Amino acid sequence: MSEKLITVTSPLLPNLDEFNEMLKEIWASKWITNMGQFHNQLEKALAEYLHVPYVCLFTNGTLPLMTALQALRITGEVITTPYSFVATTHSIWWNGCKPVFVDIDPATGNMDPERIEAAITPATTCIMPVHCYGKPCNTKRIQEIADKYGLKVIYDAAHAFGLEVPAKEYGLPAYDEKGMAGIMNAGDMSTLSFHATKVYNTIEGGALVVHDEKIKKRIDNLKNFGITDEVTVVAPGINGKMDEMRSAYGLLNLKQVDAAIKARNEVAKKYRAALRNVPGVSFWDDMPGVRHNYSYFPIFINADEFGMSRDDLYFKMKEAGVLSRRYFYPLISNFPTYRGLPTANKENLPLGNKMADEVLCLPMHHNLSEEDIKRVLNFFKI
Repeated sequence: MSEKLITVTSPLLPNLDEFNEMLKEIWASKWITNMGQFHNQLEKALAEYLHVPYVCLFTNGTLPLMTALQALRITGEVITTPYSFVATTHSIWWNGCKPVFVDIDPATGNMDPERIEAAITPATTCIMPVHCYGKPCNTKRIQEIADKYGLKVIYDAAHAFGLEVPAKEYGLPAYDEKGMAGIMNAGDMSTLSFHATKVYNTIEGGALVVHDEKIKKRIDNLKNFGITDEVTVVAPGINGKMDEMRSAYGLLNLKQVDAAIKARNEVAKKYRAALRNVPGVSFWDDMPGVRHNYSYFPIFINADEFGMSRDDLYFKMKEAGVLSRRYFYPLISNFPTYRGLPTANKENLPLGNKMADEVLCLPMHHNLSEEDIKRVLNFFKI
């Protein structure tokens, strides 16, 4: 391959010299895990950045999902979306609960709130929506339904780092005079992933956003085996703690994430301008009033109009050294481990299946050059 490989994503990396200086502090302290100084600093810094009361750090993005269900003592059925990464549904299953799939809104890729009530049974205890591709769910409507039926709401916000929305429209408390709110204030809890592929990363990592000090203390116990002191274990917890090295890495990345989001926005603008009138290609514009993070740039291929199937385009790009991603394909409900669920059948999820069969996420990250973007767009004959 003569040309360089264009990857679908690229990790945000801190300045190596600054990181080495922080590593020297860690080496000097000999405190490398168990909620050290950088861990605690990062929790506070993230809470401030995200405009939320409390952040609980974890060593990856799946453990917060599992721990949120444990902390809220969720049992029975959990209504969720099939259009997500498998960790969303896996966390429900690992907690001994039953996933119940509802179809999506094709305008956002998110769970359709108007389909939730029909899926509620006496066994339903929780709703687990996903802010897909960083597009905010209809949090106001979902909360109305949850309140009506006495259900908990846990948001999988793995894609939604830094996402801000008009507070009144989304039923959230405003943090400034412009009436904006951090999306992580929605529901009972929100979970984040800080995986290397995300807008903001700590190599591997994640977080759980909670709204009061009492529940934060419970989460902190659960992520440390349920230990409260050297002689007391109050719950069957897990080991989910983030170490000091990744906490330091995260503190440095937090200083540059806004610049990375700005660069991603410029890429999105160029893609939209070039692709807007290409037959058989559709995409989403920004939502009114929302501060997006441009974590992904999904397009949708109508094979009849485009003259090539989504899969043919995917492999053609791959052969030329341009990596895209069929994300999310297949639907979670179509994996063998979940196909037996009554709500997993394709007749129940026509819109999710259609989107999964048409979606292609183009390369999207802060390191894309003008030449990279041109090579991506060359596949669309423009």
